[in-house]
Amino acid sequence: MLRGVTFQQFRRLCLSLPEAEERETWGEATFRVRDRIFAMGSEGGEFVSVKASLDDQAGLVEMDPKTFSPSAYTGRFGWVRVRLRGVGPELAQRVITNAWERTAPRRLVAQLSVVGPSRLNPQDQKARRR
Repeated sequence: MLRGVTFQQFRRLCLSLPEAEERETWGEATFRVRDRIFAMGSEGGEFVSVKASLDDQAGLVEMDPKTFSPSAYTGRFGWVRVRLRGVGPELAQRVITNAWERTAPRRLVAQLSVVGPSRLNPQDQKARRR
C-alpha cells in the first residue's frame, strides 16, 4: 500500500527548492518563488493544491482520481488538488518540483536543471521555452 506524505513533509519538499518561501495567505500556507505561488495548503488539512499544466492535471487525475482532482476555482488554469494520504514522497517531490518549475524564472529553473530536473511531462519543458 502506498504511504502518503504529511503536511510537514510537503512543506519541507516545497521549501527545499531554490528561493522558495512560505507565507500565510487566505488562512493557508502558500509556497512561493519570487512572490509567485506554486503550492498551498493547511497544517491540519487533508489536501494541498499545486500548480500544473492542464495536460499534467488531466494525466494525474486519470492516473489516480482518488488522489488528484482539479482544484476549486483555479482548476481551470491547471491547478491540482492533491490528497496527501494518497501520494508517496517520490511522486510528491515530482509534482512539487514541476509546480516550482512552472512558476520560477527561467534562469532559476536552469540552475536546478544542472542538478537534474524531475519533470512529469518532458514535452512541457519544450513548450515553456517557446
